[in-house]
Amino acid sequence: MTEVEACLEALRGQGTQARAEAAAAQHKVARLYLGVPVPEIDALVAEWRAAHDIDGRVALAQALWQSDIHEARIAAAKLLTQARLRPDTAVWDCVAGWVDDFDAWAIADHAAKAIDRRLQADPGRIEVVETWLDSANPWAQRAALVATLPWTRQNFPKPRDLEIRDRVLGWAARLAEARDPLLQRAVAWWLRDLSRHDPDRVTAWLVEHGDRLRPFARREATRHLSPSGG
Repeated sequence: MTEVEACLEALRGQGTQARAEAAAAQHKVARLYLGVPVPEIDALVAEWRAAHDIDGRVALAQALWQSDIHEARIAAAKLLTQARLRPDTAVWDCVAGWVDDFDAWAIADHAAKAIDRRLQADPGRIEVVETWLDSANPWAQRAALVATLPWTRQNFPKPRDLEIRDRVLGWAARLAEARDPLLQRAVAWWLRDLSRHDPDRVTAWLVEHGDRLRPFARREATRHLSPSGG
């Protein structure tokens, strides 16, 4: 039995048919579901992470991802979600290479956490993230916003951070008229989160672009703004 086969067997041992059926119904994407709760995935990933150096984690994560099993892809993302990794080029190349495979909420969001850690470690990687806006896959376009959410949450942003905020607000303007609700929600959530820390920027964006959003997205974007500010 190979290492990845052993890991998949360990995941199967924590799943149930009832949870697998519920997950398949929830995510609505045709792939194998094992019915493993996230805490159980976390426990297994902690063991695997401790047993490998960075190169070993990358190799295992890639093999788990390629299995296209729901819980294995989540485990792959968690295996590479860590703030401090040196060197991290192989990790970045791995997680960034998954973006065009995104097709479901849980997998995309867990992988985005791995991506945003590497982006925070090297903000210059935003040049790569920006290319995802040109993807034909709306989940990849969404990933550009989700991976940059940490820049909405800084109370004391540095000039470089403000540059990134403005850059992503430009991406939001590009996507403001997207018909796909997936992208409308992504724009709205980015603006909503930023409004907690930088309401003036969000208000200015809404004045210029708000009418291009669908009504539900505009309501979400303005949730935390005062009536006079949005």
